[in-house]
Amino acid sequence: MMRSFEDILEAAKRGGRKKMVVPRPVAADFPVLAQASAAGLIRPCFIGNGGTLKALAGGSFPLEGEYEILEENDPQRVLGRALAAVRDGAGDILMQGGIAAEDLLRALRDRDAGLLPAGGGVSHVSVFPLLKREKLILITDTYIHNQPNLAEKQQILTNALQLARLMGIETPKTAVLAAIEQVNPGIPSTLDAAILSKMAERRQFGQAVVEGPLDIDCALSQAAAKRKGLQSAVTGDVDIYLVPEIDTGYLLAQALVFIGRMQTAGVVAGTSRPVILNLPFISPENRVVEIALACLLCEGGEANG
Repeated sequence: MMRSFEDILEAAKRGGRKKMVVPRPVAADFPVLAQASAAGLIRPCFIGNGGTLKALAGGSFPLEGEYEILEENDPQRVLGRALAAVRDGAGDILMQGGIAAEDLLRALRDRDAGLLPAGGGVSHVSVFPLLKREKLILITDTYIHNQPNLAEKQQILTNALQLARLMGIETPKTAVLAAIEQVNPGIPSTLDAAILSKMAERRQFGQAVVEGPLDIDCALSQAAAKRKGLQSAVTGDVDIYLVPEIDTGYLLAQALVFIGRMQTAGVVAGTSRPVILNLPFISPENRVVEIALACLLCEGGEANG
């Protein structure tokens, strides 16, 4: 089981280099991609104006042979070419590059030209190391879904479970978070949590333990859960935190980084090929870990499992 970002990096290296497609990369992308390339994780493929890309890459890549450039001078065609390359097998991973996140996510969901398998759904999984416990935790969805319904939460959980298993967590323990730990018809998130928990009992998520609804107190502390009359293998030993909506997920991820000073890396899951976003609270070092996470998803087959 992987217990640190170093474990993720080492596991990803063992899978060999993956081809990463980056449409119209920005200057900050090149040092990260060069580091990932030097680590044996990827071989980058840049799409855009060749002259501009060569000039930008020159400061990070000593040799032009370390990367590939696909010439495309029409800004409206850059993203389409990147998606086509990854979708058709000419690339393994897609990175956001200079494309607006909203445009990228909209294109990913396009049933004809995107990277969404039939019946699948995309979500963002953030990974955090708990240094004192030598453990990795996953929080989802931390970027994409504003107010996910039950069916979307089912897919969000499925995506996170797949990544957790690729990280060596054989029976992932999931806390489905809500404001309170009791089912209350007036709080829809508690109903969704209870249904997901029952689905897990009936093995609809495979080998996994799902508990919900749980407030954050019960999720973090077995003592708090017992005080409130809850007994579960999940409380106090959570692998995956499934949040009810974007306010909780995105704010929680940022708070852990900016206030808690925790490290984090994330990846888009649920697509036919892994996708990496350029989120503002990810350090350059941890962006390399994100590339490693994407490489792990490549090893697991389709990113939606």
